Amino acid sequence: MDRVTARGHETVKALHDTTFELTKDSYLTERGDCIIGIELDKSVSELDEDLKKALRKSSSIVVLVLKVDGLTDTVLAQGHERLVLSDNRRIIVRKSSYIDPATLAINANKSAKNIRRDLVERLKNPGAMLTMEIYVIDLSNIIGIEPRNSGTVNLMNPPQSVKT
Repeated sequence: MDRVTARGHETVKALHDTTFELTKDSYLTERGDCIIGIELDKSVSELDEDLKKALRKSSSIVVLVLKVDGLTDTVLAQGHERLVLSDNRRIIVRKSSYIDPATLAINANKSAKNIRRDLVERLKNPGAMLTMEIYVIDLSNIIGIEPRNSGTVNLMNPPQSVKT
């Protein structure tokens, strides 16, 4: 797990269809409709090395928890073996499978326009602080679970029915 923080800005729109972005830049223009936070404390290249190793597995699921003033939203995405994670200024989460040096995760279930609108409204306050917690679950390490009163269930090849 790693955590990054960024600040809100009066120009935050969060209307982009396919991405959301956090940037170290101290400004935001009208064209930046994917940007949800500025003055980011850590870029994608500065994240924890173990986290980056986990992100670079195609079997990884990425859980992003966005928090602002007591409001929370969650984004699910995927890691990929081709992630570069080398940009020193930005973090980008994408609904598509496109990868560039700033890409943190791909195939996300949300873009900027899908983030809770009340959370986005709070981000329009320059004093608002956004925290994004980054969790990675490596599905290749999940062998099975022990349901009550039955045997092990392999999550990668589950049986048609499980008696409980």
